[in-house]
Amino acid sequence: MDALSKLAAVVPASRLDVRPLPEMVSSGIPHLDLLTGGLPRGCLTEICGAASSGRTSVLLSALAHATERGEVCALVDASDAFDPVSGAAAGVEMSRLLWVRCGEKFCSPNNKDSAPARKPGSGKTEACQSMPETLHNDLAQRISSGIPQVPEKKFGFNRWQRQLGQMLKVTDLLLQSNGFGMIALDLGDIPAQSARRIPLASWFRFRRAVENTSTALLVLEQQPIAGSCSSLLLKVSGRRSRISGNRQAPLTLPHSELLDQFEITAELLCSRLGKNLQRKPVQSMRASFKSHAAWAG
Repeated sequence: MDALSKLAAVVPASRLDVRPLPEMVSSGIPHLDLLTGGLPRGCLTEICGAASSGRTSVLLSALAHATERGEVCALVDASDAFDPVSGAAAGVEMSRLLWVRCGEKFCSPNNKDSAPARKPGSGKTEACQSMPETLHNDLAQRISSGIPQVPEKKFGFNRWQRQLGQMLKVTDLLLQSNGFGMIALDLGDIPAQSARRIPLASWFRFRRAVENTSTALLVLEQQPIAGSCSSLLLKVSGRRSRISGNRQAPLTLPHSELLDQFEITAELLCSRLGKNLQRKPVQSMRASFKSHAAWAG
């Protein structure tokens, strides 16, 4: 009788309530917030697009507004392509950003010059000043010692396999440490064929680790790779919209052009938030906005 009474208390899956809408935070781009409602905490958001599509502009805007709110953020740079000068110009408070650089020169924990997690402008491995110093040292040491080793090969899949291995290990440690308002994985320069080799189990693990937390997990990529593990899937595309006529710089080549403004179009491909549990929206939902270069004012 006890077993039957326990079974009677089990609610069938067809009668389960829809998961409530998570807390949303601003991406810093009003048009994008109107399209998606913001970036969800405790969820994985994918932002995909080709090169020069506006992925980095969206990332910098999101990081800038997160650090402006006083949150500590982490950027896992899988291809070591982040430019801290551009980040600072976009408004990112660099003292609140943990920048984890993945690359060949950071692959060996026994190398004294190895520094996978650095604060821009510093020669030491450290996180942001807002985190306790003990957490700085512990997290940096765990990242350095936990990077998997892959046989050296400058070209081919082994090179990307090594950097993706670093990214997966570091992301696991960051999600376990808690305390980050936003964690971004930049896979934009990783070939799509290599990025698709990331096991789906890793994305399920990341999704389970981030849910029930206040962390917004962003993944930038060329093509969607997380499958059903992502709560939001955005595709961005861009085109140049204004070329500067200023060619007075002494080192400017005669045939060069200076881009001042970039028009970005974002399309909501999939949303699994709250009641929007469809794989694709019924109608194509798009938003267009413009990104201005730092020198354009």
